[in-house]
Amino acid sequence: MFTTYSLRRKWSFSLLAIFLSLVLALVGCGNQEAEGNEDADQTENNQEAENNQEDETNEEEQAAETENVRTIEHAMGTTEIDGTPERIVTLYQGANDAAIALGVTPVGIVESWIEQPVYKYLRDELSEVPIVGLETQPNLEEIAKLNPDLIIASKLRHEEVYDQLSQIAPTVSHETVFKYKETVELMGSAMNIEDKADEVLSAWDERVTDLSGKLEEKLGDQWPLNVSVLNFREDHARIYNTGFAGSILDELGFTRPENQQIDDAVTMLNDKESITEMNADVFYIFMDDSEAVQQTYEEWTNHPLWADLDAVKADQVYQVDLATWNMAGGILAANLMLDDIYDRFDLEK
Repeated sequence: MFTTYSLRRKWSFSLLAIFLSLVLALVGCGNQEAEGNEDADQTENNQEAENNQEDETNEEEQAAETENVRTIEHAMGTTEIDGTPERIVTLYQGANDAAIALGVTPVGIVESWIEQPVYKYLRDELSEVPIVGLETQPNLEEIAKLNPDLIIASKLRHEEVYDQLSQIAPTVSHETVFKYKETVELMGSAMNIEDKADEVLSAWDERVTDLSGKLEEKLGDQWPLNVSVLNFREDHARIYNTGFAGSILDELGFTRPENQQIDDAVTMLNDKESITEMNADVFYIFMDDSEAVQQTYEEWTNHPLWADLDAVKADQVYQVDLATWNMAGGILAANLMLDDIYDRFDLEK
């Protein structure tokens, strides 16, 4: 028989077991809660680290994007250009030319003034490129269809449509259309190929130095020669005092007669009695081949005053290509001018 003592002892063991079970349960819960808190803290820390990493990545990306954005100063103000443009539209002849010199084929060009649609010397490179209108009237709708990422314009030609062009794509403008070296510099900067532009201009400087030196060596005391750049039209003649050809001749060291050392780009000669104003050691003459122009040329050059001009008496009268000497206005055309002068003076290139 169980005694009262036995019952009490059994009861005490039972209470102790229950108590120990409760203690163990409470300890377990505490451990689980602590582990849960640790897991939560770890998750929070991991998330914070990920967020910080994302923030750093975003900042780096933004910094990289900012570094890729370049601000180009030009005749119409400043333009921001992101990275290196790949789809270029050129809106004047000198820019068409310079693009090819820089190793870039535009996605759109303007039509040439003569020898339409593209000057002969550029046809191999540009014959398949879409025409987007005239230099004086580019077709904005056609330009937009080409989805360009850079447009090369001229303030002289495109000031009135500059804002519309800028809405299509980043647009930079040169002041005029015939300053071939400045066009190369502007386009090299805008297209993010400054090294190539420097290379093109360095090659130009070397050729100018070479030709100028050879002219001086060959002509001796006769150097520098006075030069007149002449043009005949249907009803008058012109002296080009400045401009594309004039700037290249100046760079080579040719001089201009005193009456031509003026700011006016062109002197209009409306009667044959003014032929004496053309006088110089050398004549470079460009004109189109229309019948009316050829007739004017014959009439003027058969006049008695023509025979008394220094260039005529020295047999230094040269008819040169209208496109490359006057209409094109680009660095490649300028190099063709140098080729022509090398040949005229029988100099080795």
